[in-house]
Amino acid sequence: MPLKISAFPKCYLDQIAGERSMSVFEWIEMARSLDADGLEMYEGFFASLEPSYLDRVGEAIGNAGFEMPMLCCSPDFTNPDPDGRKRAMEKEAEMIRVTRRLGGAGAVCRVLSGQRYPDVDRRQGLEWAVECIEQVLPTARECDVVLGLENHYKDGFWKYPEFAQKKDVFLELVNAISDRKHFGVQYDPSNAIVAGDDPVELLRAVADRVVSMHASDRYLAEGASIDSLRQADGTLGYSPNLRHGVTGKGLNDYDAIFRILAEHDYRGWVSIEDGMNGMGEMAESLAFLRQMSAKYFPEERA
Repeated sequence: MPLKISAFPKCYLDQIAGERSMSVFEWIEMARSLDADGLEMYEGFFASLEPSYLDRVGEAIGNAGFEMPMLCCSPDFTNPDPDGRKRAMEKEAEMIRVTRRLGGAGAVCRVLSGQRYPDVDRRQGLEWAVECIEQVLPTARECDVVLGLENHYKDGFWKYPEFAQKKDVFLELVNAISDRKHFGVQYDPSNAIVAGDDPVELLRAVADRVVSMHASDRYLAEGASIDSLRQADGTLGYSPNLRHGVTGKGLNDYDAIFRILAEHDYRGWVSIEDGMNGMGEMAESLAFLRQMSAKYFPEERA
């Protein structure tokens, strides 16, 4: 059966979560015009975590005809400060409970490894990240919420990029967590490109553990090349020559991606990260994902 598709307002992230010039309620109303089944939330969207406020958010999402399939959180589990890691675990546990309140059983709460601090080596960072994820998993099990570890680049409000940005580190972290019911992968093909990795090869390595997916695309500016964007350490930054745009028209091979998902009987959500150039592009991206879903996940026949 066709996959469910949600929308995430990357274009309004700063306005909603940073400068607070737009409320999450305004975004929900704007989203009524979109052909989406759900709205992904971000931890910074909420002006309060009081139950009454969260219930208002949940009611607004439902009244607009949407579900809330995933809450994007950015725990910093590699913080060299033990108190910082403790606060990150407490915050993630709280966001897991918020995920259950807004999304119900089976909803995905994103988890990250943390920042790539210059003085934290690979062994130590992995040790801390595994320890912290294992510490919050009991809350996920209690709430029947799934932790989705994303192959991320960098939270917009972080100083340093993601610790497990590169494929080898990411896979080592994923494979260190044995839970397959309440932990899995939040796959983002564009972030693999930003990391200098092959998105399709990464998906093949984690396809049986994917629980949710971000769908966006990247474009090279005229005259730019992937090789020209690579830095000495082999990663890519958010260069102005690497741009967001309509999903399906950029560097990602979505036919290969959806084919692999279908082969592994994927039944999770696909969340569009788009709109950097306006709501029109977001609508176009959603239409593309509907087409891909119908192509690779057709209606079941009686």
